[in-house]
Amino acid sequence: MMSAASSAHPVTAIVVMGVSGAGKTTVGRTLAQQLAMNFIDADDLHPPANVARMRAGLPLTDADRAPWLARVRAVIDDARRDRLQVVIACSALKRCYRQAISGDAPDVRIVWLTGAPELIRSRMLARAGHFMTAAMLDSQLATLEAPTPDEGVPEVDVDATPAAIAGRIVDALFPTER
Repeated sequence: MMSAASSAHPVTAIVVMGVSGAGKTTVGRTLAQQLAMNFIDADDLHPPANVARMRAGLPLTDADRAPWLARVRAVIDDARRDRLQVVIACSALKRCYRQAISGDAPDVRIVWLTGAPELIRSRMLARAGHFMTAAMLDSQLATLEAPTPDEGVPEVDVDATPAAIAGRIVDALFPTER
């Protein structure tokens, strides 16, 4: 187990982004365990109205997302204040969402989970009890603004086990430390 605290590049938060079904929660939990960091699922920070919209198959608007993104940012700010380290599973589909969350702070690192839409859809169909339906994948893919090179967001394919994907993330974020 490696600690991000010992990193030459101190990290307060690692945001694991991607569309629903990419494995953000599963991989994020695994990554947090590997790095001895706390884990937070940003889905748990959605206001009840957002969850109701998504359960009904309605995509969220930017206005719907604004209070949620502010809560995610507050979690990061609290972690920074309390000198904690967190891995946050958060879709962060648009550049403006990523900026709202991170504020371009160097202690917030973002990694993008990607995969074939067919693989992601099959994972969504296999899970039970999640408010985000497989029917919403198309709207998420349409909303997604792929990170550009200037954002410095590594892209990690989800075609492996959660432990292997988490290892890829560690290699991407901390290449000289493994």
